[in-house]
Amino acid sequence: MRDSVAGTDAAAVGTDAGPEADRAQAVVWLGGNRFETQSFDLPVLGEGESLVRLRTATVCGSDRHTVRGRRPGACPSILGHEGVGLVEDSRAGLPLGQRVVFSVTSMCGECGNCRRGLSAKCASVAKVGHESTDSGWALSGTYATHIHLPAGVAVVPVPDSVPDAVAATAGCAVATVMAMVEAAGDLKGKRVFVNGLGMLGLTAVAAAQSRGAAEVLAFDPSPRRQDLALFAGASTIMEEETPADVDVALELSGTASGVETCLAGLGTGGTAVLAGSVSPGSNVEITPEQLVRGWRTITGVHNFEPHHLRQAVDFLTADGANMPWDHILGGPIGLSEVAQEFAEPSPGLRTVVTIDG
Repeated sequence: MRDSVAGTDAAAVGTDAGPEADRAQAVVWLGGNRFETQSFDLPVLGEGESLVRLRTATVCGSDRHTVRGRRPGACPSILGHEGVGLVEDSRAGLPLGQRVVFSVTSMCGECGNCRRGLSAKCASVAKVGHESTDSGWALSGTYATHIHLPAGVAVVPVPDSVPDAVAATAGCAVATVMAMVEAAGDLKGKRVFVNGLGMLGLTAVAAAQSRGAAEVLAFDPSPRRQDLALFAGASTIMEEETPADVDVALELSGTASGVETCLAGLGTGGTAVLAGSVSPGSNVEITPEQLVRGWRTITGVHNFEPHHLRQAVDFLTADGANMPWDHILGGPIGLSEVAQEFAEPSPGLRTVVTIDG
């Protein structure tokens, strides 16, 4: 366990509200590289809501981007949106003690986007690990002992065979990849290219192989990630970034050059699915004639639908269990070490945060 660092001093908030057993402890992000441990009252649940006592969280790269100022984030807030825990209280019919994972989005289920099956883009969407502690949804993140799940958050039980640290990744990385491969269509017998081999890219390699791709090509400049992709099921590691004549290109690097590479590599009838471009970047030139004459398709995926979370758990229970998790996961660290983790990241694509309390 690491020593604590400046900015992580415990600060009990409103401790006269009840005994410590009736409160949650959380690491609150205060902006920049400043964090503070605070305590919160446990919520009185409304209809359809649940309270989960967290066991494990994993640190997603998007949280690192928020702390570094590469993307906006509510502040103060409890970050973290990948987690697994036990149902402690529920007005949603969930069995107490059941181990669950949960979606990153809370949706209304009634707006036009929700009715169209695009609940990830709900008109009133709120997001796990993205809401201010002053917003009325204080316990929204996973760097805490408890998380409060509104009625609009999808919840899926986890089989005993899936370890906590692996299960936690379902709620963002793995479910997003499930949405990507659905958007790509049937992969059986297809030639698939995966660009960018972070957590999502490695999952995409394994998912494509699991879904019957004839060949899975992969690219990343990192030799370590290249090796992990081979363990995850890649057929070939590209020495140069640009493939040729692929049926499906899955773009996860988030770079303009990565997008250009995926588009350039599409064969006739090919589909490019972009998921890495979640921050403003350079524009990419598209030649409409190439799309039209080549029957090519470009689509984007951001977050996922509730059924993708169920697919993520199913994948982790089956073929996803064979991913090189010992090399993917870093840590574990304790909840008190979260601030240090953002200052000095552990090795691994996902740092595991073990939560006691």
